[in-house]
Amino acid sequence: MMRSRPLFPLLALISLLPNALAQSSGRALASHTVIQQTSDELLEAIDGRREELAANPAELYAIVDEVLRTRFDAVYAARLILPRHWAKITPEQRQNFVEALYGSLVRRYSSGVLEHNETRVRVTPLRLKPVPLSEEEFVTVKTLVTLDDGTEVPVHYEMRWFENAWKIYDVNIEGRSYVFYYRGVFGQEIEAKGFDKVIEDLNAS
Repeated sequence: MMRSRPLFPLLALISLLPNALAQSSGRALASHTVIQQTSDELLEAIDGRREELAANPAELYAIVDEVLRTRFDAVYAARLILPRHWAKITPEQRQNFVEALYGSLVRRYSSGVLEHNETRVRVTPLRLKPVPLSEEEFVTVKTLVTLDDGTEVPVHYEMRWFENAWKIYDVNIEGRSYVFYYRGVFGQEIEAKGFDKVIEDLNAS
């Protein structure tokens, strides 16, 4: 005869599930706060200083780095960009690539920040799909960026909950993923130039 499972332990687990789902939903909502705060802090830091910072790129890079560094998961992004090569390269090469990738991102992002005088970011409502709480979760935060001429550009942030924090690992602008774009570019360049040359080019970009 098959033994039935004890009833009370099962009921206890079921009673905990709604609380776990609520925590997961609250955690997902916190990802929106990260994006909004990042945008607000950056725009506040450069407000009224665009000409000054355009003439002093190093200071601009430092401002962007301070805002982004703790909110961008450069290691995870690098792993996604180099799925075939990550296991083959040395720890030193991995670290060099992560630093070069992040530095290039900061410089490119900094240039874009100064191009628009009245850029505004609106985070769109999150459609939650409740899932049990876990150590690693993923969420897409969708925003609309309004440019000077009133044009709205959809910018989506892919985020990962890891080590008790939400961090960005990919940015999707008008349907174009940062990770997938660079995966194709670097995959070809590594084969053609070698890994160390790719890092050198990244540091110069």
